[in-house]
Amino acid sequence: MVIVEVLKALADETRIRILNVLYKETLCVCDLEEILKLNQSNASRHLTKLKNAKLITGTKQAQWVYYRVNEKILEEYSFVNELLKKELDKIPQCQKDVARLKKYKERGGSCEKNVRIDDN
Repeated sequence: MVIVEVLKALADETRIRILNVLYKETLCVCDLEEILKLNQSNASRHLTKLKNAKLITGTKQAQWVYYRVNEKILEEYSFVNELLKKELDKIPQCQKDVARLKKYKERGGSCEKNVRIDDN
């Protein structure tokens, strides 16, 4: 049952943080690692759970896989879309993550460029 997997996937702070930034931008694992300060193993484990719940999709380009929120699931489960649109912006950690995403992108961040951002 897909709805159960969706709810389980939403029941983790790290996965909520990943969804938060993916709702704003398509990113690869190394982008997520840098923006959210996750190690590769942890990021991959959470991405797998989100993919299994069909909350995100991935597109392979060269050696990288770029992830984004699955628009079809947002249509099917409108409460997920409402959560991403309205509630995540109220969470302080999610606000910080979006600020880090913006800083990362302003500096030309991408896997190919290996851009690093500090916490200031």
